[in-house]
Amino acid sequence: MKRFRKKYKRPRKPWDKALLEEERKIMIEFGLKRKKELWRAKEELRKYRRMARELNARRDKEKEKILIQKLYRLGLLPSTNATLDDVLSLTVRDLLGRRLQTIVYKKGLANTIKQARQFIVHGHVRINGRRIVYPSYLVSREEEDKITCDIKPNASRAGTQEQLAAQTKAEVANIEVASAEGG
Repeated sequence: MKRFRKKYKRPRKPWDKALLEEERKIMIEFGLKRKKELWRAKEELRKYRRMARELNARRDKEKEKILIQKLYRLGLLPSTNATLDDVLSLTVRDLLGRRLQTIVYKKGLANTIKQARQFIVHGHVRINGRRIVYPSYLVSREEEDKITCDIKPNASRAGTQEQLAAQTKAEVANIEVASAEGG
């Protein structure tokens, strides 16, 4: 029987107010349902950063090139001639921006980030004709143009993209104001 390993680490100080507020902002911005999704993304980013630090210490150019090409294919780096410093400067927002849920929303296939998640989970989103039901699926550069959605979002009921984007920004601003007043 295969034993499954946790793919995330919980924060060392789970009740740190600043950390809780930052996690809440990120969860709203990217439409995450539970903090475990955020922690998993942070752990994956930690893995890439650890590899970059080890390669920087060993000065192994071949493996460094392989890592940079992999991150370029994932869409995390802007070009293949990036350096290890670019890998070390990646943030969790960069990684969450490559999730299928985020890309479906940014391409305009859904009116809101939560609607994008619903379309994916219900099986309406396909990549290259293959149905993907995982919102956390990391989309590569090649697959980004091959995303299709069986259902078109009803813009008249939910509002325009600009209104929804403004509403999301207002929610994040309200959180920032509330945290400033409370702290």
